[in-house]
Amino acid sequence: MDEIALSPEPRPLGKSALRVSPMAWGMWRFAGDDVRAAREKVEAALAAGINFFDTADIYGPDNDEPFGASEALLGRVFAEAPGLRDRIVLASKGGIRMGVPYDSSPAYLREAVEASLTRLGVERLDLWQIHRPDMLAHPAEVAATLDALVAEGKISAVGVSNFTVAQTAALAAHLTSGIASTQPEFSPLALAPLFDGTLDHAMGQGIGVMAWSPLGQGRIGGGDPRPGRGRPDDDRTARVKAALRAQGERHGVDMTAAAYAWIMAHPAGIVPIVGTQNPARIAASSDAYKVRWTRAEWYEVLVASLGENLP
Repeated sequence: MDEIALSPEPRPLGKSALRVSPMAWGMWRFAGDDVRAAREKVEAALAAGINFFDTADIYGPDNDEPFGASEALLGRVFAEAPGLRDRIVLASKGGIRMGVPYDSSPAYLREAVEASLTRLGVERLDLWQIHRPDMLAHPAEVAATLDALVAEGKISAVGVSNFTVAQTAALAAHLTSGIASTQPEFSPLALAPLFDGTLDHAMGQGIGVMAWSPLGQGRIGGGDPRPGRGRPDDDRTARVKAALRAQGERHGVDMTAAAYAWIMAHPAGIVPIVGTQNPARIAASSDAYKVRWTRAEWYEVLVASLGENLP
């Protein structure tokens, strides 16, 4: 029986010149003042074969830190160990403003990119993504600003996050530099991209896909470790975890690795963004490559999530 096998080898991100690992490391909870501990996490991701790092300017307030704190911490790591920057495909996001909430006006997009460069202490962002769509921004104006930032060498490639297919297509229609990636929420518990055209559009247009919250906002695996954030499994979550646990046991890995592997098995070449800040768990993320899927096994997880058989 044919099986879907996964490769750890880097590959192009969409049609861009960027070559990225099949998994990324996300920095939403990358926080604190301990630069040594922060560097240990960065090096753990690199040691696990992850060269693709995803941060954002808004990462900070959710950790009771200032706007831009996660980028600033990574900037301190780069200042201490400058050689790390050249080993990383560095992605960030912007366009969310505290209290607004979304701003993709030309002036703010430029301000956001330049502020991120300053906090990170770098001259260029390899990938810069509009974090959420601004409904008051015309895509032609957004595209002109992004194309200018690419021409100036401040960003190498453009991506979008949380955009609908229509919003992505509208921006692409005006964008000379092209859209390298889209970043929806996707996991065995968040299936919308399978059915709303996001993955089909990405495959049709040669756009890379990054999946945020690939563990279902912490429900798959150990759960959200922050006080008061845990919640008991509902029936759907329990079914999905059982299916993933069974698949993991077949290959000697845990359900977290099986969840990452389930995402990566899709032909869109989806890059799950590993969110853990525990160096040992970062290292264990590479267990995903040990998992192989038959079509029947992959669909078992989908059926478990849907709660009904496919037609």
